[in-house]
Amino acid sequence: MEFSVVKKLIFLVTVLFVAFSSIGRLQVCNAQSLCNVPFSGLMECKPSVTPPNPTAPSASCCSALSHADLRCLCSYRNSNLLPSLGIDPNLAMQLPGKCKLPNAAHC
Repeated sequence: MEFSVVKKLIFLVTVLFVAFSSIGRLQVCNAQSLCNVPFSGLMECKPSVTPPNPTAPSASCCSALSHADLRCLCSYRNSNLLPSLGIDPNLAMQLPGKCKLPNAAHC
């Protein structure tokens, strides 16, 4: 069950990246943060969720995710936006585990 939660959290993080990467597509893009994650924090994670050669999440990425409103992030999990922005949802779902975040959200 915990593995499923981690997957959902990662997917949500990816959705956030997509939201910030596609300014004008989502209403939340005009904000300087999304789900309590600053735009700069989301961009720190993008290399970790972008194929073909994703990198390990940076300390900055994991720090940004540690402050995220995970329930808010979960609200983006079924978005088709991520793949359209070149973000691999499977890689996104792995971020919380790679960042060793405790108590991942139950989406």
